[in-house]
Amino acid sequence: MNAVCLVGCGAIARVHVKHLAGKAELSFCSRSRASAETLSGECGGGRVFESYDQVLKSDVDAVLISSPPEAHREQVVAALAADKGVLVEKPLCATEADLEAIGAALRDRSLLMVAENYYYKPSLKVIKWIIGQGFIGEVRRVETGKRFAQATSGWKSGYGALLEGGIHYVALGADMFGNEPIRRVAAEFPGHLAGKPERNSLVRVAYEGGAELVLRYAWNAFSPTRGTFQHSRIEGTAGGVVFENNGIYVRLKGRRKRMYFPGVRDLMGYGAMTRDFLQCLREPGKKPYSDFSRAERDLGIVFTAYKGLEG
Repeated sequence: MNAVCLVGCGAIARVHVKHLAGKAELSFCSRSRASAETLSGECGGGRVFESYDQVLKSDVDAVLISSPPEAHREQVVAALAADKGVLVEKPLCATEADLEAIGAALRDRSLLMVAENYYYKPSLKVIKWIIGQGFIGEVRRVETGKRFAQATSGWKSGYGALLEGGIHYVALGADMFGNEPIRRVAAEFPGHLAGKPERNSLVRVAYEGGAELVLRYAWNAFSPTRGTFQHSRIEGTAGGVVFENNGIYVRLKGRRKRMYFPGVRDLMGYGAMTRDFLQCLREPGKKPYSDFSRAERDLGIVFTAYKGLEG
């Protein structure tokens, strides 16, 4: 059983613990020793480290970093230098300089995985299967996103909604186009106040082949269901797909018509994501699906979109 240290012991760490418990030997490290001890106690015990430096000098196989994004660069680079496997919460980092530094720290056998659970959602698996079977022809347009009201506090209040939450939908939409080259990224931020993090975005990604990804994401929009039962759409040359944004169901339209219910047991993909990470730990050299190259692609879209805020 591999040894994994959770670095950062807040709410998202508790989500990861649910899927790691019994599958890895867990230890804990946080800015507050009290929070690390609390989570350790909730898990039935486990080593509590005084500092991140102690973690890196220990015999743990990997770190699961769920600290605020501004800490990711330093922590990821240090873990890679110490030959530890890394699972880091999304977003991988907060700036283009951070992204470049992390990329430079990677080595051939480095294990760096981003905790982008949307790649592992059962609904995306069904959608990609539909596309792969040619049921809707060539994909020409994907419209996705989520619009709801979300109050922010603590470190989350300092980041734009697109980077901190919308990155999920950037990943979801971009993954349908794979490695197709991007021609242009354009963005609007309705109601944005200068000097403040954005809370509402409209991003358009044009691909070299003529297809388009349209993303609408907001934390300041009224939604009585908090974003549930909002829908995304895929238009192809021979049909289309409509799916509930959280992945509850997928509907195929066109010459073929069918409703798919991918299942709610792992609706958000955390279980499959955790299995991928643990398999990579067991098989040195194996690369995770949610790797640096995909994070680089997704963050490239976000960072390019944000250049519009600089003017």
